[in-house]
Amino acid sequence: MPSIDYTAAQKRQMLEHARSSIARELGYHIAYAPVDADWKKEERAAFVTLYYQGELRGCIGSLAAYQALWPELEHNAKAAAFDDPRFPPVSRTEFADIDVQISILTPTQSITVTSKDDLLTTLRPHIDGLLLEEGQHRATFLPQVWGQLSDPAKFLKHLLRKAGLAEDYWSDTMRFSIYQVLEVKENGK
Repeated sequence: MPSIDYTAAQKRQMLEHARSSIARELGYHIAYAPVDADWKKEERAAFVTLYYQGELRGCIGSLAAYQALWPELEHNAKAAAFDDPRFPPVSRTEFADIDVQISILTPTQSITVTSKDDLLTTLRPHIDGLLLEEGQHRATFLPQVWGQLSDPAKFLKHLLRKAGLAEDYWSDTMRFSIYQVLEVKENGK
């Protein structure tokens, strides 16, 4: 898998950009020095995840790169804050306590497995994100989810449930892809 790397300054700029995208929607202005750079124009897939008081507050992203990193981060930050159907929109009173996390994805890589056991032994906990596809059902877990579901069997059960399938479901027509991420977090959290 290809790796992704950015400098500390670039990571800081990403977080500032995501946070200011949310702030503008709330009527705030956060000043930061935008820098025009080629790395911001590279097509990247990314997720923006928001936490409020340590709890998930929104997470939206793309699994495939289709636009430059800068509009990708802006769109996903606003969508995580205001359009995640699992949560009400972020309020002005919550904003100061929101922690932003960015996950920049490597391209997905299809994996071939012959059984559930084969899949479970193929997965690398805390390294691989997993995309599951079965007909109209589709779901993914970022590698960070391993922090809550460190057992591969539980990881898969929860992903199946997220996809709208029974947690013991298995079919030879299911497709799986893995990917890795570069995590960029505020305050080193």
